[in-house]
Amino acid sequence: MLLSARAISKTHSLQSLFRGVSLTIDEGDRVGLIGPNGAGKSTLLKLLAGQDQPDEGVIVTSKGMRAVYVPQHDHFREDATAREAAAAAGLGGAGPSGVIHDHHEAEVLADMILERVGFDAAHADSRAGSLSGGWRKRLSVACALCSCGGEPDLLLLDEPTNHLDLEGIRWLEELVKYPVGGGAGVASVFVTHDRAFLESTATRVVELSSAYPQGTLSVDGNYTEFLRRKEEFLAGQARAEQAVANLVRKDLAWLARGAQARRTKAKSRAAAGYERMDVLAELKERNAAAASSAVRVGFNATGRKTRKLIEAKSIAKSMGGRLLFRGVDLELGVGDCLGLLGPNGSGKTTLIRVLTGELPPDEGRVVRSDPPPRVAVFSQHRREFEPSMRLRDALSPLGGVTYRGQEMHITAWSRRFLFRDEQLEQPVRSLSGGELARIHIARIMLEEADVLVLDEPTNDLDIPTLETLEEALEDFPGALILVTHDRAMLDRLATEILALDGSGFAGVYASVDQALASRSQAARPREQAGKAPAAVRTSPTETDQRKKKLTYAEQMELDGMEKRIMEAESKAAAAHAALDDPAVLADHARMTRACHALSEAQAAVDALYARWEELGSRA
Repeated sequence: MLLSARAISKTHSLQSLFRGVSLTIDEGDRVGLIGPNGAGKSTLLKLLAGQDQPDEGVIVTSKGMRAVYVPQHDHFREDATAREAAAAAGLGGAGPSGVIHDHHEAEVLADMILERVGFDAAHADSRAGSLSGGWRKRLSVACALCSCGGEPDLLLLDEPTNHLDLEGIRWLEELVKYPVGGGAGVASVFVTHDRAFLESTATRVVELSSAYPQGTLSVDGNYTEFLRRKEEFLAGQARAEQAVANLVRKDLAWLARGAQARRTKAKSRAAAGYERMDVLAELKERNAAAASSAVRVGFNATGRKTRKLIEAKSIAKSMGGRLLFRGVDLELGVGDCLGLLGPNGSGKTTLIRVLTGELPPDEGRVVRSDPPPRVAVFSQHRREFEPSMRLRDALSPLGGVTYRGQEMHITAWSRRFLFRDEQLEQPVRSLSGGELARIHIARIMLEEADVLVLDEPTNDLDIPTLETLEEALEDFPGALILVTHDRAMLDRLATEILALDGSGFAGVYASVDQALASRSQAARPREQAGKAPAAVRTSPTETDQRKKKLTYAEQMELDGMEKRIMEAESKAAAAHAALDDPAVLADHARMTRACHALSEAQAAVDALYARWEELGSRA
């Protein structure tokens, strides 16, 4: 065990973020920490990192454990080079043989770590203020690693994929799976809303939410497995509410009878009835939290039936003397969603401005329908609100709200986006990034549009809001231009992918995977020309699968697998049946234990099937 948090609670500005949360991190764990905005994920990560202290409970770490914390927002001297920033972080950091005091030693460590996270000489000598978001994130990781001598036991990452392009996210996935300076025992905990990142890297997913007993739901496995187990748990909790409600109705009917009619054991039965009422209230509160974790989104279209809205014919554009793209041909009509890919600075935003008529192309032409399509833009640069502006004015700049032809009170409108009534008078500067993003969604929903342009809409949005946003975009009866590094959203919505490299190339692909594969193939010759190929990392499972024959012990294991699976499935069935027992449902502690037992039993079944398939494929 590296770290154990036991029944910790935290309150911020008189608001309780979470209570009684427990979490254990073992060597090699890769834990994805998710939850709705405002649940306290970043706060919990700071507590685990020792950056803050819990109001209640304790956090215990193993002796000598080296943890590194990478915050959501980096903090560098803007005039310092990347090498200077990393060396400053390493000066005084705990190395394997003690504490680094020597400047030369810190500089050597900085050079070593920067090279490991992908810095070349040019980027290492660049000022931190001039680095792109992706390179700043790499520098944040490098500084954190330097602070522990380059050999961490635990990586703590807060929203690490925010503002990273797809290449940066793939690099981050490799870092988490194969940590720099560490072995298989290095653990990581990362707060993220990137579902593809969770799917690829997490060995356990923990959701922090008031919808669960003790404030969390922990599931071993990737994000797909988490969704399955979450659905099972919430369905069981909903059944529990219904069953306890039936018992409470009987209790109330009994309590309404006269004292003489109640006769014996009245005191103990009344106490049990009141206890069940408390359990019912708690179940209702948790189920309500589960049902109201996302905003309600729906976009307005003008209703025009024009099939072709925008057509680009061999367009090209340069900015600052640099060719961004050339020879772009595309058509955008009702029902189309164009996904734009490319590294930061490759020209995606410039292409949008050319397509919407804000900039002229250097070559070719853009043809728009007559009358020109109405365009609504969700910008990644969410700074148009005055910091002192009240939330009510940001949500409704004209003073009133008219949505789809109906007048709405500002309070009802703000609740639709999960704002509390008392927040309406607060200034915008007091809001989080996720809350600012929800304001922009609210503003765009008040506009009628033929074309929706979404430039990095997923930044700062939690997973429930992302999923609701995707559903609304899927139903939008117009055209979409989508710039995002969220692979799950692109896979679901994009009908065509246009990939830019910032040097003039523009390729059209049918899917994200096809675009990434093409870019990897194009990059491989350049990598091979510049450096020797990296060693192939092979997991123990992959190595075992290459063996052509089973060992005697493995053959015996395979022979007995069917019996073990039947026994495990019987235990899972018994655990599932326990959740339908009214006595269990009426007892909060027993219901919690039953839910955990079902989760563990199903995990055992899944593991046996996976092992059976592996052995069978080699037999």
